[in-house]
Order: sequence, then C-alpha cells, then structure tokens
Amino acid sequence: MGGNERLFNSSISDMKRGYSDEVDEYVCLICGESVQKGVIYPKDNVLYEAEKYMKLHIESTHGSIFEYLTDMDKSLSGLSHHQSKLLKLFYQDMSDEEIKNEMGIGSSSTIRNHRFVLREKERQAKIFLVLMDLLREGSNKNYKNVKRRISDVACSKRSEVTREEKDKIIERYFPEGVYGPLKAIDMREKNRIVVLEQLVNRFEQDKLYSEKEVNEILKEAFPDFVTLRRYLIEYGFMDRKQNGSQYWVRKYDHGTEGLNLERKKELKNQYKEIKTEAGIYQIRNVENGKVFLVVTPNLKTINGRQIELNTGVYRNKLLQEDWNKYGKDAFVFEVLEVLEQPEEGYFDMKDELKKLENKWLEKLQPYGDKGYHKN
Repeated sequence: MGGNERLFNSSISDMKRGYSDEVDEYVCLICGESVQKGVIYPKDNVLYEAEKYMKLHIESTHGSIFEYLTDMDKSLSGLSHHQSKLLKLFYQDMSDEEIKNEMGIGSSSTIRNHRFVLREKERQAKIFLVLMDLLREGSNKNYKNVKRRISDVACSKRSEVTREEKDKIIERYFPEGVYGPLKAIDMREKNRIVVLEQLVNRFEQDKLYSEKEVNEILKEAFPDFVTLRRYLIEYGFMDRKQNGSQYWVRKYDHGTEGLNLERKKELKNQYKEIKTEAGIYQIRNVENGKVFLVVTPNLKTINGRQIELNTGVYRNKLLQEDWNKYGKDAFVFEVLEVLEQPEEGYFDMKDELKKLENKWLEKLQPYGDKGYHKN
C-alpha cells in the first residue's frame, strides 16, 4: 500500500498526536514503535510513564507531527510545496509582514489571500470528512451489510482459487513458509484473501485474544500489523468486541484447505527447524556510499527490513529519508559476517551480537558522510 497505512487508518485525534491508544500499548503512527502501558521508561536519566515517553519518542525521532505531515509528498497531503511552507510559518505564529519577508512575497495582502484560501480548504475538508463518515457508518444495518458483503466476497473469491493458484500465491508471499514473514500486503484482492487465510491459521479456534496478543502474532508476519488486523476483521476471518478488548477466529469453514491442529503444529515445527544464522549486514547506498549496520539473530529477516523501508516505517529516519529519495534500487543489502555459534555450552547471543556490532562500527565508522549512525 502506498504511504503510511498505519497513519492513514488512524482517527483524526490519533493522527494529531502521532500515536494510537491501543488496549495495552501506545503505538507510534509514523514508525510503529510501541510502548507498554503501565511500564516506566528511562530517557536521559529521567523516568517517564508510557504515554509521556511515546510523546518524547515522536518529538526526538520525528520532530513534531505537524512538521511530519507538512513534509509529506503532495500526493499524500494534497498541499503544494508553497502551501506547506506557508503552513509551517503560520504554525510559528509569524506575522504577515514577517512571512512576506521570509518568502520574498510582494505584499502582505498576498499572505492574507493565502490564509483565506487555506481556510476555504479547511471548510471543504470538513464537509468531505462528514460525507465520508456518513457514507462509512450510515445506519447500523447498512454498516453490517457492508461487512457482510466483504465477507461474502471473501468466501466467493476463495472458491475461485484453484489449489495450484493458491500454492503459487503462498510461495510468492510467504517465501519462508506460511509461518514465516509476509513479503508484502500490497496485492490484488484474490491474493489478499489467500494470504489472510494463512494468517488466521496462526490463531487458535475457541480462544479469546487481547488486542495486544493479536498485534504480537501479526507483527511476526509483517510490520504493519494494524492493517493486517483490520483486513482479518473486514474479510470475516476474525471478529471482535466493539471496544476492541477481545478478538476471536470466526467459526465457519475456512475451506477444505484449512489447517487442522496437527497440520498447524507440523508447519510451525518445520519453520522453527529451518537453520538460521545470526550475524551482521549492511544496508549500503550505492549513490553516496553511506551505510547502516544491522545485527540480527536471523539473517533471513533481511527481507523484513526491506519491507519496512518500502512501507516507510523504518526506525532510522535518515536511512528512510534517503530510501524515499533515491529509491530501493539505490540500496544493496550485504552480509558482512556470520556469527559462529558453538555446538555446546552456554552462548550469550545478545552479548556476542553486541560485540560484533561494535567491531564493525569501529571498522567502518558509519557516521556523518559515511553512514546513517549517530556518533
């Protein structure tokens, strides 16, 4: 999906503050970083409760949400470069005379005209939002009919897919197996339904899940768990309480290809038994030579990092900006070293990976013009 789906699927109030208030956690709408409610987080030798810490995260990592939104591409924000710049200056509470001098505009009356145009745009946006709310919600009966139609589409689409087609779709989107990571969520509806059918098999029948538990399971498949969760509900694979406190798998036949418990366990074990290698790799920008180092207990997760960058939710802001600027073809992923693990005895994976990271940071010095790390 284009743009940041997590952000666009949020409410206006959540979008204004930059994070969503889930049942057990706060989730950054920009990068997907989450913090658990009830946990105290340290920052710069000060302890913060979760929500305050999330606000600090957004401020320190992304700047203000206002800045982030006004910096969005015109195709997403609907604002021209000129309008975005004006809004930033208005946000700084500058006078018309100051803005005129800052932008080199002929007269203050031109600035006043721009203010009028933006207010008109605001009024139009309000009307459009109301229309969309009425269209989306309607009466309770209409809303249920919409959900039923989506679910009916899912059922009919499943019946249209042959076994051979399904195998090809699964192989394309789950290259490491159905319990491995999902390659993408931008796909045709028929493919999406097959993918959702595999994802719902990660949940147990007759079990109630909290939103946090659903998120954790879906995170293993794809970074944008919010969109996956919404699809599972919309396409009738799962249901939930109105307040989002409990989720469950809907009780109907997912098709003759559905997995029984024994088959689920077999596939899970097969995925776990796939040999994984820990190590360090670099994401290198071939245009400017800058690199970003990543240590991981499983080098096969490189594909997941590519997905995060493609969807605009990668944790390193500088790298994400260059990825957006130069495009994915300007970057290569290169394994630098595989971590040797002893066959027997105690092995502190986390500590060894940290040593490996320090070794390569010292060797490559990926700071400033040479990389995306902060010194």
